[in-house]
Amino acid sequence: MVPRGSMTDPSIAISNLRDVPYFADDIAERVWRAWWEPRGFPLDHIAGLVAGNLGDHHIPFAIVAHRGATFIGTASVIDSDLEERPELGPWVAAVWVEPTFRGLGLGASIVRHAAEAALATGVETIYLCALPQKRAFYQRCGWQLDEKDVGESRLDVFSMRRS
Repeated sequence: MVPRGSMTDPSIAISNLRDVPYFADDIAERVWRAWWEPRGFPLDHIAGLVAGNLGDHHIPFAIVAHRGATFIGTASVIDSDLEERPELGPWVAAVWVEPTFRGLGLGASIVRHAAEAALATGVETIYLCALPQKRAFYQRCGWQLDEKDVGESRLDVFSMRRS
């Protein structure tokens, strides 16, 4: 199936998970399979973390791209995402776009929405970490590369500041 649409497609919405909580299971399953299942974490643990996004606090929260009831992608904003940099935060994390919707600019839009929403809470700086092969993507999206080769996974650390 080749999806129609892009971020210029008005049928694709980007919402806070608090407004569309029925996507919590989709987020938990995708995030768990991508990052946590290979490390032996149970799905219930990740589902609990995702449920934490439904509270009435500023952070954590999750952003969801969807077309009606069809889940397209997500990004979360969390307090801490990199054990080696506990002093930094908050972070945009767990960025996921369904494979059939990749290449349409949705990932960049989801990340931008998450970062803008975090900055709107009053924080001065938001962070993101990624594998080096994603460096050019995040730089094109306006993220500042702050560090390279951090931790065992040799991640890049990016930041975005409130203007």
